[in-house]
Amino acid sequence: MRKVYATKAGHGEIRRVNINAAPLDHEGYATIKEAGIGTYQIFQETYHHRTYSRVHPRNTRKGDYLYRLQGLSRAFEAGLDDVGLGVLFGLYDWRFEVLGLVSHALYLQHHYNVGPHTISFPRLRPAHGVNVNPRHLVGDDDFKRIVAILRLAVPYTGLILTARENPEVRRELMAFGVSQIDAGSRIELGGYTEAGDAQVMEREQFSLGDVRSLDEVMGELMTDGYLPSFCTSCYRSGRTGEHFMEFSVPGFIKEFCTPNGLLTLQEYLEDYASPETRKIGEKLIAEEMGQLEEGKVKRQLREQLAEIQVKNSRDIYF
Repeated sequence: MRKVYATKAGHGEIRRVNINAAPLDHEGYATIKEAGIGTYQIFQETYHHRTYSRVHPRNTRKGDYLYRLQGLSRAFEAGLDDVGLGVLFGLYDWRFEVLGLVSHALYLQHHYNVGPHTISFPRLRPAHGVNVNPRHLVGDDDFKRIVAILRLAVPYTGLILTARENPEVRRELMAFGVSQIDAGSRIELGGYTEAGDAQVMEREQFSLGDVRSLDEVMGELMTDGYLPSFCTSCYRSGRTGEHFMEFSVPGFIKEFCTPNGLLTLQEYLEDYASPETRKIGEKLIAEEMGQLEEGKVKRQLREQLAEIQVKNSRDIYF
């Protein structure tokens, strides 16, 4: 984490490190908190006891269902205040897994006053050397139901849709309440090297459905009328944990989201976008600015956008 935060290239920097990893003990969480952890996400993989035992090695810490289940509770007890849930749909009945996710979210909110910042719901995908039992695989229609149910059940939580899904499914599910997607992802060893693309099919962990570049995905999102945001202002302003819940549950957080989304989009257009994507983005920013009410926020936002464009300033946020 320290190395990631310290790595910079021009205007490029990582402002918030999120981790998807195995559960830690209290000491381990305290160590990563000191290093500046963002969201710590643990996939339970499956909430079904017998299935968990079947797909995890026995007599190991990873095979200990309760140790994994209680991993985010230990994270809160160690001082972390931003966590994420997830399961791998296709291991067991999706209805049971959705109940597990929602129950876990409600448990965390009840006991620690903070629900999950994110929920992930990847589907089991074909992988080299793996024979998958098709009994619990989730079709597109049920997958849409999963997303809709999660959005209604935990409305304040970010829903993460991964690049396992193809572009058509991802485009449709955005309208169901998905709030976070990845782009330009690689999962094979060496996938982010110059030779990585040529090795994708040979060495990837499982098959990805969407291997488009970030620029392509950004262009499509903005063409469809979405405002892509790289915002990290809540983390950097201390709006995390219970403080974040105070803003997100009643919906007040949107007062920060649109201005910060526009600022981070302007940064992306200046530093990384292709000419075609930049043109689409500038049009979207102008349209979004036109919809904002006149007042202090809009005046400040207009000045900050100009700072990014004219003064070459970065990391400006509300």
